[in-house]
Amino acid sequence: MKIPRIAYAAYGFALLVIVIDQLTKAWVLSGIDLREVGRVLVWPPIFNFTWVENRGVSFGLFGDGSARWMLSAFSLGVAGVLAWWATRADRRMLITAIGLVMGGAIGNVIDRIRFGFVVDFLDFSGTGVFPWVFNVADAAITVGVVLLVADSLLAERAAKVGVAAEKS
Repeated sequence: MKIPRIAYAAYGFALLVIVIDQLTKAWVLSGIDLREVGRVLVWPPIFNFTWVENRGVSFGLFGDGSARWMLSAFSLGVAGVLAWWATRADRRMLITAIGLVMGGAIGNVIDRIRFGFVVDFLDFSGTGVFPWVFNVADAAITVGVVLLVADSLLAERAAKVGVAAEKS
């Protein structure tokens, strides 16, 4: 199977997310010893580094760690489907979105396999608006999903405009 050139961009985005995610996690684990310290005030109360071992998924689901291997397998499966989808995609926004989500999923899987939990440390909870602590992989997944929705809406709109133009 020949992989289209544009698909390599998605794989490149994924690799970039994985590298940045793992480097930042290594830094909080050994560089600033956040695990031992628990919290480092960066820009109180807006932004801090706070140690969180996320053993489940969003909102505390499976928080006891019982689903570690199921979540890892699911995330790898999602990344595989996204890698395949990248070979069929032809729009830049879609390729970017696929790469971000794929990289974020793999970044968090690496943690689940290595530690049994995902390392979260970016804390904007002092704003009172965003109470969760997250990591680079989570941010990439979130931005990727927003881009997937935007790409879908824009593609749908373009298709309707194209159909309208054909009728006139």
